[in-house]
Parts: sequence; C-alpha cells; structure tokens
Amino acid sequence: MPSDPLPEAGRAPAGLLAELARLRDADLPVRGGQVTAYVYDTGREAVHDLAATAYHEMLEVNCLDPTAFPSIVALERQIVGYVAAKLGGGSGVFSSGGTESIMLAVKAARDAHPVEGRPQIVLPATAHPAFHKAAHYLGLEVVHVPVDAGYRADPAATAAAITPRTALVVASAPSYPHGVMDPVPEIAAAAAAAGVPCHVDACVGGWVLPWLRDAGRDVPPFDLSVPGVTSISCDLHKYGYSPKGASVVLFADESHRRHAYFASAEWPGYTVINATVQSSKSAGPLGAAWATLNAVGAQGYRELAENAMKSAERLIAGVAAVPGLRVLGEPVAPLVAVASSDPSLDVFVIADEARRRGWFFQPQLSYQGIPPNLHFTLTGVSDVDALLDALTGAAEAARAAGPPDVPADLVGALADLDLDSLDDAGFAGLLASVGVDLAGGGEPEMAVVNTILDGLPPATREALLIRFLSALYA
Repeated sequence: MPSDPLPEAGRAPAGLLAELARLRDADLPVRGGQVTAYVYDTGREAVHDLAATAYHEMLEVNCLDPTAFPSIVALERQIVGYVAAKLGGGSGVFSSGGTESIMLAVKAARDAHPVEGRPQIVLPATAHPAFHKAAHYLGLEVVHVPVDAGYRADPAATAAAITPRTALVVASAPSYPHGVMDPVPEIAAAAAAAGVPCHVDACVGGWVLPWLRDAGRDVPPFDLSVPGVTSISCDLHKYGYSPKGASVVLFADESHRRHAYFASAEWPGYTVINATVQSSKSAGPLGAAWATLNAVGAQGYRELAENAMKSAERLIAGVAAVPGLRVLGEPVAPLVAVASSDPSLDVFVIADEARRRGWFFQPQLSYQGIPPNLHFTLTGVSDVDALLDALTGAAEAARAAGPPDVPADLVGALADLDLDSLDDAGFAGLLASVGVDLAGGGEPEMAVVNTILDGLPPATREALLIRFLSALYA
C-alpha cells in the first residue's frame, strides 16, 4: 500500500476544510431522503444543529472512566431510562451501534447461561449479520431456522432447533431486509420453556414501533414486557435520528447486564472496567443522542413515526402500479423490499439507473429462496412522489436495457478462483475487467457485480467482499 509522509509543517485549517469538502463531493447526500438506507433525516435543521453542538461539547470527554467524567453517567442514565420506558423496562447500556449492542447481548447470554461444549445461537434466516459477527468473535455456533412465506421466523422450527448447547434464541422486530415482524411471543415462549435467554433485535424498529403504537396503530408485542424476552437492542441513530454512534441494549435482569461488562485487573496499570466492547471513546455521540431525544420529544417522535409509516404505505401502493414490481412481505415498520416479477426487469439495473437519477436504492442479494430485491428505509421526510417517479423511470430504463450481460462461465470461474493467489492490485484488476474501477471515482456500475455475487454461494460472496474491501483501501 503506498504511503505519503505526514506534512512537515501543519497545514492551514481553511485548506484542510476545503479538502474535506472536496472529498465529500463524491458522497451520497445525508439529507433530503434520496438515500433510502444508511441515513435518517428529521427534516428539522434546528435539531441537527443542536446535535452537532452537543457532540462538539462532549467530543473530548472520554467514556473510559465514569468516575473521572460523571457527566457521562448522568447522560447515559437518562437515555437508557427513556428507552426502557418505551420498551418494557429493564436496565441497559449505551453503545456505539446495533452491532455492539448485539455483541453485548450475545456475550451476556453466553456468560449468564453457560453450556457444555461450544454454545449455540439460534437465528432466523433473516436475522442481521451482526449475530454472525458476534458468534464469530465470541466462539458461538450459528444454528439457522427457516422463515415462512411472509419472511417471518418459524416458532416451531425455532423450538425444534433448541438444544442443551443453546445459549441464546433471537427474533427480529422487525427484520431489516423486509420490515416484517417475527412472532416474538411464540419464539420467546419456546426459549423460556427451554430455560434459554431470548434477544429481540429491535435495532431498526425499537424507536419507531412504540410511537406507531402510541399513534393508534396495531403493533404486535415485541419488547421486554413479553414473557421470555430477556434482552432487546434499539438503535437511536436510526429512527431516533441521533448522529451515528448511538444505540441501547436493555436487559430484563440486571445481572445479565453485568454479564455484558468486562473487567481486568491482570496488569500493573489502571484497573480496566468496560460496559461496552470499546474502552476509550468520545462522549460526543452520547451528548448528541441526549440532545436529540430531548429536542424532538415524544410528540415529535409520534409525528415522525406516523409520517414515515404513511410514506411506506404510499410507496407500497405506488409499487403496485409499476409493471413487473412487487413488495415482499407485509411490513409493520417503514421498511419496504421491492422485487421483480418479470425476468426482463432486473432490480440491480434499476439500482444503477436510480443512481443516475440522483437516488440510492439499496440492493439485496437473493438468499435461501428469497429473490434479489431493493430495500427502502422511509423516514419522516421521505418524498414518496419523487421516489416513485425515480423508481418508475429507473424501471422503464432497466426494462429497455435488459438484464446485465454476464459471461456464462464467469460465475463458475470466480467460484473456483484461488483468491489467495491474488494480491490487492491483482484483485483490483479483476474488478476492472467487470467494470468496477476502484481508482477512477465516479458512480460505479454495480449491476454486473451484484449479478455475479447473486449467482455465488454466501461463503464465496463473503470471500470476494473481503477482498473487495481490502483492495478498496489499498
């Protein structure tokens, strides 16, 4: 990897900020709703400005030692209290995001519920990959259970998958890919009958579903008030609209929360006690989340949740009018997955055509019989009319273009490729041969790449994606 030396003399602030602005030119926009994943916009500039100010105020405060900085204890207590009040009580931890919250929940379950041999985690096929990551890091074995025709986890299959080695059972509220709710009470009951903890992944839904219920919508039970649910994760940087780095994991039993902690006195330095995976970390996200929650308030969240759900319903109705497209499942949250019912209409080409029109539609690959599709996260400021115009135009262009032209033998060749024989430069050359130039900038043509990945088994996809990331940063 080529390296540039650090400038001998410090550079002027104006020049550095100008360079940051130039680098940001190629980024997707974070406001306005044209990016239907990754970012959440309240449309309330004063709230965004307040969060930035609060972030800056807490930027240099280190969450490593709450006795040195008692402000972090006060802020975290309030934030966790707000979340617990909406999600059935319990005690919790403020973390950097859903993956860390899930990591803590898995660690707590593993340590609080020791088993003979390698512990297992029982997951629906639609569960977030953060559980696979946690299992990989923490030494658990993943046991998959199928989902039904509506993409909801199967309670009977879940119960049948529980063994004496099961340390944790998981349900989603909702699952990210399709916005549908797993039958949490039935899954939690199966876990409780076996004496096993049950975690509900409400990272994306935890701060929108309660407000939809408050607004009078029928939201199935899913939180810590459900018998058998022992922990739940809720991201505040999603439908809480806080800046990134804000999530909460709640535990029904405070002793389980303590099992999420880590402490070490096995060295001569300062005593280490961590509530999260990270040690030193800025309190900026904590301050920004606290400010955002208090600035928006309960009424604001009810309005934002209802507006987002209405946007999702309008999108669902609009998709029905686009020839060749259909919605997967029955979303209970503002998350919608759109698939093609016409072989001549390719969703990956639609995504590329939408990018040309200034929109980002998130592609999702096929998996266990679930077709490839486009994911849409709707927020309180989503302009559904403009989105549908972009989707309709992209679909028309995609139909005219036809599916990507992928050589018949390329997928097989990639499946058999010895990736270890290629360095990062060689892999970048391989990508360039299918139209992805890592050094060229601009808007990538991803339909061919996604089509190739879609034809490969998950393990091969993973290996290729790891090499892609390595080559990208090289």
